[in-house]
Amino acid sequence: MKRHHWWRDAVIYQVYVRSFLDSTGDGVGDLAGVRAGLPYLKKLGVDGVWLSPFYPSPQHDHGYDVANYRDVDPLFGDLAEFDLLMADARRLGLRILLDIVPNHCSSEHPWFRAALAAGAGSEERARFHFAEGRGPDGAEPPNNWHAMFGGPAWTRTDDGQWYLHMFTPEQPDWNWRHPEIPAEFEEVLRFWLDRGVDGFRIDVAAGLFKHPELPDSDDPEADARTRDSVNPLAWNQPEVHDVWRRWRAVCEEYTARDGRERLLVGEVSVPTAREHAAYVRPDELHQAFFFDLLGAPWDADAFRKVISEAMRDIAGTGSTLTWVLNNHDQVRTVTRYGEPAPGGSGLGAARARAAALLMLALPGAAYIYQGEELGLPEVVDLPDDVLTDPVFHRTGSRARVRDGCRVPLPWSGQASPFGFTTGVEGVRTWLPQPDYFAEYATERALADTRSFWHLYRDGLQLRASMPQLGDGDGTLRWLDTEPDVLAFTRGDGLVCAVNFGTAPTTAPVPGTPLLASGPCPAGELPGSTAAWWLADL
Repeated sequence: MKRHHWWRDAVIYQVYVRSFLDSTGDGVGDLAGVRAGLPYLKKLGVDGVWLSPFYPSPQHDHGYDVANYRDVDPLFGDLAEFDLLMADARRLGLRILLDIVPNHCSSEHPWFRAALAAGAGSEERARFHFAEGRGPDGAEPPNNWHAMFGGPAWTRTDDGQWYLHMFTPEQPDWNWRHPEIPAEFEEVLRFWLDRGVDGFRIDVAAGLFKHPELPDSDDPEADARTRDSVNPLAWNQPEVHDVWRRWRAVCEEYTARDGRERLLVGEVSVPTAREHAAYVRPDELHQAFFFDLLGAPWDADAFRKVISEAMRDIAGTGSTLTWVLNNHDQVRTVTRYGEPAPGGSGLGAARARAAALLMLALPGAAYIYQGEELGLPEVVDLPDDVLTDPVFHRTGSRARVRDGCRVPLPWSGQASPFGFTTGVEGVRTWLPQPDYFAEYATERALADTRSFWHLYRDGLQLRASMPQLGDGDGTLRWLDTEPDVLAFTRGDGLVCAVNFGTAPTTAPVPGTPLLASGPCPAGELPGSTAAWWLADL
């Protein structure tokens, strides 16, 4: 009998800890808040939870600048609270994934502070990328690389050398060619695996290694033009695959002890599905986020092309696919697909509901960013003086700012803090919540059977109960349809169809849908609607 690997079709909920639920009244979410919210996530029907970084950090990039990989920042709790969270998750049958950041650390990490103190040519500096500048007095950076968050990728130290940071100056890049770095991170993995975690989401998983000669880029502006563009000299270097083989071996070692599979899922941004497939070979990562669906325009041909290439080049190797529609770095789905309207209505909301059913019907795993199940729109009118994203402070532009999708969740009530923080009068959330968040509060969504929440919950229940869905037999067969309609079958007679147009059309199969993203009369597929049918094909 073929063994079922839980991770091949898991649905994981991404918790952005500082914006999920606050237990202390300081306006910032924390681990105790996550623990209090676990029953809610169990009721929704997800298989596990991915936690954003909660390690000690000066918070220049909200925890992605790690000063200590083996502890909890007091802002979020302590190790005892983490252990309680793990115990509650285990009791509820929810798996816990941690976000690990191996490409860079905080400029306040003890090893980087030691590097600054030790000076040029020291072993301490060899753990990072320090280099002499160019020009007669070394006043120019060692190369022309740009940082992903704006500005040059190099900062000069007091003694005249420069250090590399592909994000912000407060996030120096590790030198993975130094033997202490891989050894250190394997110990970090073991520290958290020994505390019971079920795996890791790996930040910048295609990064880590830089071209050993650090040459100039042919087009540095293009390398930093968007958040998801990459510098090929600092990205997707072949040596990175050896790291994932070692990490996979560590996970397999723990699985051999108790039979419980641990998961590695990578943030892999590479140009093609074929390159993506290299990261999910049998001895490397279990999963790697496939971002092409997230980036596709709302168009039937575009979605079909993205899905077909993924099925051919990734699933075709025997690997699982890992679908995402949103995360903490992207404009929320409702807003990305169209202007939202009050109360979760409007074209953007209709498309986001349809996209959710489409994603949950595809073969493989899926990740849901917190608040997507509420239909939350992007908060686009945050004033400049409250923005915290280093992208804004590095560039002065709001174009790529991520604060709008990170505003604390609304749970209850008619006014901020909407139950996010309780028991403290007048507390302000770390990012301000708009008044209209009242329309999206969790208590309201749970009470309304037509809400986004119920659509997600019903889809997750059917996905868990129907053998055609999830990983299933791993196949997908396209159906011939009208130009604006995308339809496919899964397994034995499960049909998913999406009308990308605005006008209704004839349903691709007869009968009443099992589940639809909006009102869907028998025999008809309204515009901007997705539906699932059982059919004898």
